[in-house]
Amino acid sequence: MIYSKIIETPIGNMLACSVTGGICMLEFCDNRDLASEQIKLSEVFNAPIVEQSNEIIDLLETQLREYFEGKRKSFSVPIYPVGTDFQKKVWNQLLGVEYGKTITYKEQALALGDLKAIRAVASANGANKIPIVIPCHRVVGSQGNLTGYSGGLWRKKFLLDFESAQRQMKLL
Repeated sequence: MIYSKIIETPIGNMLACSVTGGICMLEFCDNRDLASEQIKLSEVFNAPIVEQSNEIIDLLETQLREYFEGKRKSFSVPIYPVGTDFQKKVWNQLLGVEYGKTITYKEQALALGDLKAIRAVASANGANKIPIVIPCHRVVGSQGNLTGYSGGLWRKKFLLDFESAQRQMKLL
């Protein structure tokens, strides 16, 4: 069974889905592909999605609230990302990008050991179904410009500005 719950955040409602191993999806409810993503998720796990929370989703909800209150810089909720081995490698690398900092797609590709993989890295970031927890919003274009975010660039800007402001407050 895949558990699910809608979680309210300052940047919009998000649908959280969890299996026994961890959070497998956290998507903005206004995502036009949400229904098809739910179908794919159900097929991957060969299980129905039920509207019922569990301990993992409850923990995620608490940690998201703490994050948006400026009390949490990283997440400890277990995650169970669904994707190819390459995508999982890219997402795992994102977990090391510090709160309030950004990297470029080029820097991310270099950190993964293959400069030629910039487009593949960008594509993998775009396929991230657990945004915020897996912080793909911290990846920017080569000139520091905001590029691509499944939740919309306004949300990416909000998250980066929020983290930057929180980081600056801690430095003062």
